[in-house]
Amino acid sequence: MKHIIAVIVDNKPGVLARVAGLFSRRAYNIDSLAVGPTETKDVSRITLVVHGNDDIVEQISKQLNKLPDVKKVLDLTQGEYISREMAMFKVRATAKTRNEIYTLAHAFRARIIDIAEETMVIEITGDTEKINGLEALLEKYGLQAIVRTGKIALARGKK
Repeated sequence: MKHIIAVIVDNKPGVLARVAGLFSRRAYNIDSLAVGPTETKDVSRITLVVHGNDDIVEQISKQLNKLPDVKKVLDLTQGEYISREMAMFKVRATAKTRNEIYTLAHAFRARIIDIAEETMVIEITGDTEKINGLEALLEKYGLQAIVRTGKIALARGKK
């Protein structure tokens, strides 16, 4: 089962390396990782997506809580949460296919962020299934490059 873990940490050099090192030493795989600032200036949020049963995630949480710069560890999958990721696709585009690609992007509420003579770049934000769906439909045009962020997530409600 996939778990989304939010790790609230002090915004200091080396903290991310220590968190990633913990996973590496224990041979836990990270499917996705995103780091960014929070509403508090000196605090960052690390969002991790990991595979594992509840026991493994509990062990990960205990180990993370032992790190000196970790303030809080939350398994967001234990409650209601909202998650998103972003992707950009560079796709081959000709005069004939440009309008088709634009229509496809529009149907997915994606944006065209660059148009060149032979390519277009499409930006999409959403859940993993939505992004995978657009990617699958764009393949027939010739994907030149794909860039995806890690998943970010927040608990719903007052949590």
